[in-house]
Amino acid sequence: MNPEANGQPPSAHAAGEATLGGAGIQERILLVAYDLFSRRGIRDVGVNELIERSGVAKATFYRHFPSKDSLVLAFLERRDKLWTVDAIVSEAQRRANTAAEQLLAIFDVFSDWFLREDFEACSFVNVLLEMGPAHPLGQASIDYLAKIRGHVQALAETAGLQQPEEFARSMHILMKGSIISAAEGDMDAAKRAQQMAGWLIEHHRA
Repeated sequence: MNPEANGQPPSAHAAGEATLGGAGIQERILLVAYDLFSRRGIRDVGVNELIERSGVAKATFYRHFPSKDSLVLAFLERRDKLWTVDAIVSEAQRRANTAAEQLLAIFDVFSDWFLREDFEACSFVNVLLEMGPAHPLGQASIDYLAKIRGHVQALAETAGLQQPEEFARSMHILMKGSIISAAEGDMDAAKRAQQMAGWLIEHHRA
């Protein structure tokens, strides 16, 4: 029954949902989840907190995301778009001209990122370590890490490096290692990794 038809105003949740519409509600839930999962991981964030912070009814939440895992998968997909593609790869390409220079520029982007107050390390690594490789969310994280490696390999191929797949795997180790080192407090981690990346590039040149 419509509450207004009975002379009663709709609840705050219902009123907000009516104003936003389906797409707006889903986006609001995802924005809340993105912030919480990025900062605190997966297990520490419960469904009730997600519902409360999103300002939606429980039934509405589950209509858009049938399970917490489905929301985490949406978060990982959003993270790939905002972090991997927009913040890292595109920014590195913007900062340098040649593919080899763009590979090194990844660590210039990292250096700026490491100094931000909201630096939260790599969510794909975090989720993988938290959930384990056998868990569907861990496997999804592995897949997204492979996509990052694919971007690096594409740049290596454009740069004409030998064994671009092997290069990408080694480069990815430097990338992940610098993120962990920065989380430990080493603010020069990106510069150290960039120097090693330069050696790696020379090693793979024709």
